[in-house]
Amino acid sequence: MSGEVVSNEAQGIMSRFAGIRREERRALIFSFLFFFCVLCSYYVVRPLGDTMSVRLGKEFVQLSFSIIFLVMLAAVPVFGWIVTHVRRAHIIPLVYGFVIGVFGIFWLLFDKADQNPWLAGAFFIWVKVYVLFVVSLFWSFMSDIWHTAQAKRLYGFVSVGGTLGALCGPLLVQMLLARIGIGNLILVSAAVLGCALAASLALRGMTDPERQATMNEMAHREDKPSVFAGAVNVWKSPYLFRIAIWILIANVIGMIFYIEQARIVGLSVSGDAARVLLFSRMETAVSIVTILLEIFVTGKVMQRFGTGRTIAIVPALTVLGLIALAFAPVLTTIVVIMVLSRAMGYGLSGPAMRVLYTVVGAQDKYRAQNFIDTLVQRGGNAAAGWLFRGLGKAAGGAGPVIAAAAVPFALYWVWLSLDLGKRQEKRAVQIGEDVTAGSR
Repeated sequence: MSGEVVSNEAQGIMSRFAGIRREERRALIFSFLFFFCVLCSYYVVRPLGDTMSVRLGKEFVQLSFSIIFLVMLAAVPVFGWIVTHVRRAHIIPLVYGFVIGVFGIFWLLFDKADQNPWLAGAFFIWVKVYVLFVVSLFWSFMSDIWHTAQAKRLYGFVSVGGTLGALCGPLLVQMLLARIGIGNLILVSAAVLGCALAASLALRGMTDPERQATMNEMAHREDKPSVFAGAVNVWKSPYLFRIAIWILIANVIGMIFYIEQARIVGLSVSGDAARVLLFSRMETAVSIVTILLEIFVTGKVMQRFGTGRTIAIVPALTVLGLIALAFAPVLTTIVVIMVLSRAMGYGLSGPAMRVLYTVVGAQDKYRAQNFIDTLVQRGGNAAAGWLFRGLGKAAGGAGPVIAAAAVPFALYWVWLSLDLGKRQEKRAVQIGEDVTAGSR
């Protein structure tokens, strides 16, 4: 009897804060667990990667994203081949299994990273590459499962799982760092990603057969895609192209903050252990703020104000952050900017951006979304690295000058967010989706 009371009370809480219906609970819980494990795994190794970047210096960070972009150029066609030739049910096991295997190799070699800057650089690059694929695949899977109206209601709750994972990852680092050492954290990350893989397999078995049949029929009706189909479709579609531009601007401006973070932390904090601790504490703060947003704010904001206005929140805050960095380029400023901008991005703009993909074709939920999430995103990082390098020399290495110069681009970013929201609502109506109801 007490179990029934607890269950009913939990259902009431879920319904009150996220509008979750009884028939959605099981799949939603596994979606939650899936994203929890994906981001927990990443946030265990992210502080390690950031520490490698600080050790190797600002010049390395700027050049590394060009290398990452080249890696993406090679990886995206491979991923396109996988999407084209591998059954949808096997894509996540194949990619996640490969990632876990690479983690094992880095664990075996990690002790040599102190003496080998190439190995340290390779690890940093790997961390920046793999996370885009595993997260993009997660959201592609979510687009298969949930309709637009459901996504508006439920993506906030799903994102809470990821944010809790992002919170637990740094806490695991803080708990285990002194006990098992830096290198063994890689094994922890691999094990947690294995749990994400298990959750994905369980969730695939729960997918509504009627929904799955519809998605398969849509995929068969589309032209046989090439490995470059994602890039071609993004170029041809004004809607997808605007999403790509949004992501490009986000990453160019984000890299300004990231490079300044590496420079300022390098000057202000000494020693790898102290830097790992700082970065992990920043991740903890980001996660706490994000959880509060996702539980109490995200779903309600998206339903009341729409996708576009929700997406525009981070660009609007970025304008303020760039101005602050231009006038006060110190540790406190960059820490506050990174924590708040990332929390708002993960908690509000991130889930809203994923709603945009609920109105695209079945194959594009994988190929176009993945192309944008990987190649476009890291292309923005690479472009920002070279831009920062060139403008930095012209301005005598002055990051604040570059931050001030980026303000007009951030203002355009706000307008683009609002435009995308209008286009998403129009496409939802055109394909016959009720953008306010929640039925399948």
